[in-house]
Amino acid sequence: MAARRMASIKTVGDLREHAASLGVSIPVDDAVETGPEAPLARPCESRSGPIGNRFAILPMEGWDGTPDGRPTELTRRRWRNFGKSGAKLIWGGEAVAVRHDGRANPNQLRIDEANIGNFIGLRDELLQAHRESFGATDDLLIGLQLTHSGRFARPFDKKKAEPRIAYRHPVLDPVVGVEDDRPILTDDEIARLVDDFVAAARLANHAGFSFVDIKHCHGYLGHEFLSAIDRPGHYGGSLENRTRFLREVVEGIRAEVPGLAVGVRVSILDLVPFRPGPDGTGEPASTGPYRFAFGGDGTGLGVNLAEPSDFLTILENLGIELVCTTAGSPYYNPHVIRPATFPPSDGYLPPEDPLIGVARQIDATAKLKALHPNLLFVGSGYTYLQEWLPNVGQKVVRDGGADFIGLGRMVLSYPELPADVLAGRNPARKRVCRTFSDCTTAPRNGMVSGCYPLDPFYKARPEREDLNRVKQEAAARLSGLEEAE
Repeated sequence: MAARRMASIKTVGDLREHAASLGVSIPVDDAVETGPEAPLARPCESRSGPIGNRFAILPMEGWDGTPDGRPTELTRRRWRNFGKSGAKLIWGGEAVAVRHDGRANPNQLRIDEANIGNFIGLRDELLQAHRESFGATDDLLIGLQLTHSGRFARPFDKKKAEPRIAYRHPVLDPVVGVEDDRPILTDDEIARLVDDFVAAARLANHAGFSFVDIKHCHGYLGHEFLSAIDRPGHYGGSLENRTRFLREVVEGIRAEVPGLAVGVRVSILDLVPFRPGPDGTGEPASTGPYRFAFGGDGTGLGVNLAEPSDFLTILENLGIELVCTTAGSPYYNPHVIRPATFPPSDGYLPPEDPLIGVARQIDATAKLKALHPNLLFVGSGYTYLQEWLPNVGQKVVRDGGADFIGLGRMVLSYPELPADVLAGRNPARKRVCRTFSDCTTAPRNGMVSGCYPLDPFYKARPEREDLNRVKQEAAARLSGLEEAE
């Protein structure tokens, strides 16, 4: 479908009218306020410490660590950019594997006893960059995201999947290439994985992080447990069993590292896996009833937040305060998690106007925030709004639809956006992310992630020529499908 480009929307009125034409509502303020009492500038008190404003940096992995899981200069540069962004909540930094077989690629960071000094240094560089730009850091809260990639693990070779799965998925397994004879993780193996998460949390605490995020999103293992309705044993079936992994990890952290806070980034809704249709546009990989979407309505295409709300009640009962919402998976329905006009090279043309995806995430987060007002919510999905991100983010925070506005892809091209907004400066148009998806296409083709179109640093890297070739081939493939149709 041909979606209206966000760059063509010149006024708030245009944005409202465009949203209305799509049948959705986007909360948006006419003007962005400045000063200490502005909605986005107000500090927030959390049990983990003061947080100086309402911007958060979402986990942004670069596929640029060393084979043994240490950060490189590319990693450190990204974290320094997080520090100079002006955001006061760093949600997880990036996905860090708790053990080798849980890495999503051979260059994903991994925390262990041998490289703990590297994580201390990584956090220190972020702090120093923030201190140099803004002075005090006593209202800056930094966490570390801990993960196991599950069915999307590629620990040894970027092109060779080594999936570790919680259950057999009749729709997703063939879509992502999980073999019929791939063994399911046993309950004993999961119990050992719990110990690995607890050990990683202990190391994160030693490295100085204020909290750890136990990742439950995007189709990775924590998220997969939430839909393991057909799994037998202690970790599947009922919601109590499907959350047992998380509860055991949290209980272990509380026993071994009682001063460390815990947060959870969770896909609060999911849809059926999609694939390119005859004309290259995304279409459902399965029709009819679909039982495996956590936060789905059973059709594969709709939303039901009853179980996600029950999940948040479990978090509250565990004493967890920090929640970061997201949706779907970048592997099997990327238009749900990262609304964009331009798909990654292995993706499909958007089956809906991307603004619908933005509205879906904002609305679902606001509904859950209303049901769980004592939790602190970080919302996601804002980058597609481009210049209008501050206007929408301010309205969301003002209305209580979320406590923080999470920034992901935008930070790669324009890390200082929060600082500019809070200072009353108009966003720098030439640095605003246009959702070209190069930051996804590059790692899907064996290259490091970064903003190749807009960041001069990545523009000058040798990978850019290869990336342009990959994009041209992908565009020709999609064009050929459209012509055939």
